[in-house]
Amino acid sequence: MRLLDILLGRSKPVAPDLDQLFALPSAAITLEAAAGFTPTGHGSVCFATVEGAAFEDVRQEVRALLDADAERTGPPVEVSRDSYGYTWLVSRRSPEDLPALVGDLHAVNSALEGSGFGPQLLCSVVGFRGGGDERRPLGLVYLYKRGSFYVFAPLPGGGERRDSALELQVRAVLANDLRLEPDLSRWFPVWGAPGVG
Repeated sequence: MRLLDILLGRSKPVAPDLDQLFALPSAAITLEAAAGFTPTGHGSVCFATVEGAAFEDVRQEVRALLDADAERTGPPVEVSRDSYGYTWLVSRRSPEDLPALVGDLHAVNSALEGSGFGPQLLCSVVGFRGGGDERRPLGLVYLYKRGSFYVFAPLPGGGERRDSALELQVRAVLANDLRLEPDLSRWFPVWGAPGVG
């Protein structure tokens, strides 16, 4: 970083480190032991919608790759669009098979990045439930452009309200397991994220 950048408060963006996703299974064990949250088996990758044949080809390749997994049970990989115009590629696995789900998310991110669509990648989300109430949702969100995670805890019952106290509690629990986003203003709500809410 140059001296002028330091003086003007400009910072260099953190490079994405997709291997950070592989810390999620270990973090899930900590999260269950300390707060009672368990994986739902739902995970998704969010990206800005891009039109064009090249992007559609990559989406089809990713879906075919993940759906070809002989170990996959349940519905195939789905692609959906939320009310904000973002596209979500959703993978479902057995709740006990978080490593396979993380592998799916890593493969999707890597395929999109490798095909030149890294700038469109926004985040990856893994869903959890529990904390003493099986209906209580929680998401661990990986910010692609920041290379860090944050906690998203929507309040159950609908509406766009979040449980900030729970988010901070889980942040403290996972401080040694994940690279957490230190800037709380970047803990964006991901309303409507598949598997969370």
